[in-house]
Amino acid sequence: MNFTASVIAEFLKGSVEGNPEAAVNDVSKIEEGRAGTISFLANPKYEKYIYDTKSSIVIVNADFSPQKSIPATLIRVQNAYEAFAALLRLYEQSKPKKSGISKQASISESATVGKDIYVGEFTVVSDNAILDDGVQLYPQVYVGDRVTIGEGTILHAGVKVYEGCVIGAHCVIHSGAIIGADGFGFAPNQENNYEKVPQLGKVIIEDHVEIGANTTVDRSTMGATILRKGVKLDNLIMVGHNVEIGENTVIAAQSGVSGSSKIGKNCMFGGQVGLIGHITIANGVKIAAQSGITKDIKEEGIVIQGSPAFEFGPYQRSMAIFRNLPKLVNQINDLDKRTQNL
Repeated sequence: MNFTASVIAEFLKGSVEGNPEAAVNDVSKIEEGRAGTISFLANPKYEKYIYDTKSSIVIVNADFSPQKSIPATLIRVQNAYEAFAALLRLYEQSKPKKSGISKQASISESATVGKDIYVGEFTVVSDNAILDDGVQLYPQVYVGDRVTIGEGTILHAGVKVYEGCVIGAHCVIHSGAIIGADGFGFAPNQENNYEKVPQLGKVIIEDHVEIGANTTVDRSTMGATILRKGVKLDNLIMVGHNVEIGENTVIAAQSGVSGSSKIGKNCMFGGQVGLIGHITIANGVKIAAQSGITKDIKEEGIVIQGSPAFEFGPYQRSMAIFRNLPKLVNQINDLDKRTQNL
């Protein structure tokens, strides 16, 4: 289906600069633009491509000032990245949804199944599970006993949800993720062996949460491990037992959150961040990639880096000194030799 620049601009509440009848039916990167596609320019590093792109339409920020003529039709909006994301969401929603229950799926007679659901091949829905309207379970998903899955939630192929866990509405959980496996709880005994501490709690995932591929969220020892509304977890993340992650917090790949830590809302963690257990992170904290957090962070909105982590500015200055340590050592040794010769 083709869409003209004027129709797209109306949807995005933007303005057209160029041919309002320019039509597109696909998307492309601005550096790989093709006729009949739409691209966007948000990062100034990519501005050089807009002057030669073959894309028929390019979405740009309202304040973009070109240095020379541009062959493509422009649509000016307040935020080009957000506008392009809105277009992609519209395209995603327009694709036909899978529906129906495969004959090769296994659904317990005691399970409650809503309307307009999809259950793929070799998926198992166990006793007393509840699937609300519009739930989509792709092939080889496992839904344990007494699991509740909210309206419109999608579990991609191979997701496993252990018994008793609760997943809210309009969540997306990607392939290989495991929700509700036992937390890492072992106690040494008198024979110097480790005895397993039963993990009797569950995982609660609130609405509009997205969890990446092969990420694991452990069930609590007692009570619940909780991911609040709007949390976004990347691939390959480990969330320990009894952890709570606040609303709209985002965590990048290969990060780990140890048991019983509490993370505030609107936090942002870079990749490979690690938190020890039983600490609290304030709202709005930003943690740079590969940082190690060993104590509570009580100041809201602070940016930290390092292992152990501390404030971003002092860390950067410290790194500048660290890089010069060999030179400084040589200078000190030279001064020491001169002093001894006096």
